[in-house]
Amino acid sequence: MSLLQVSSLTKSFGGLMAVHNVDIAIEPGQIMGMIGPNGAGKTTVFNLVTGIYKPDSGKVEFGGRSLVGLRPHAIAAAGIARTFQTIRLFPNLTVLENVMSGRDCRSKAGVAGALFRTRAQRTEEQAIRAQAEKHLRFMNLWPSRNELARNLPYGDQRRVEIARALATDPKLLVLDEPAAGLNEHESADLMALIRQIRDTGITVFLIEHDMKVVMGVSDRVMVLDNGEKIAEGTPTEVQANARVIEAYLGRDDGEEMWRRD
Repeated sequence: MSLLQVSSLTKSFGGLMAVHNVDIAIEPGQIMGMIGPNGAGKTTVFNLVTGIYKPDSGKVEFGGRSLVGLRPHAIAAAGIARTFQTIRLFPNLTVLENVMSGRDCRSKAGVAGALFRTRAQRTEEQAIRAQAEKHLRFMNLWPSRNELARNLPYGDQRRVEIARALATDPKLLVLDEPAAGLNEHESADLMALIRQIRDTGITVFLIEHDMKVVMGVSDRVMVLDNGEKIAEGTPTEVQANARVIEAYLGRDDGEEMWRRD
């Protein structure tokens, strides 16, 4: 059974059809990349999967359970975590506090526990801190734990956001342009990191404009154009697909596209 199964997913905004009859199947342990020209509908698909938008029609099933109509926090609790194209950290909290905040969807102590500092709340807080430490060490960010998030270099802020997503204990990690704003060295480190995350048992679904990253790390790649899926296959198959080349360039010059990006 696929971990994520999307069938005939459709969403329009007014008269604009943003996503039309998109099917996606992501297997456990897979890295699935999604590419497409600007405005192709990629982030809309992510927003539909993670509950920010509700589809007009179609199915979104995760582990055999329908996600349609669930709010983002419920989808996070079900096992899907995401990052965003624009970094969304809490800039005035420390790195450690940012990652600890990712455990909110797993917290059980509640408001009363927090107010009265019950034993259960203190025990849970210690466990949350230990989980945050684990993820920050995994990201090689533990030495920066007490820094305010806003003071970190851009690439490290990206890694903090991924660490916070991992703190939710996801089965599926959804990454929206994780290489945006990174230099070549940081992008290479990101590729290694994504593989390491997959090797821990977490499935990965990513949007990425950096072709070197997406083609270098993905097991399979799907391509959207004008809200519709036009291709899917291995990176090699997608790079040779005439419809993909046409969607990006409008001419038969695919080799130069992959080389340039």
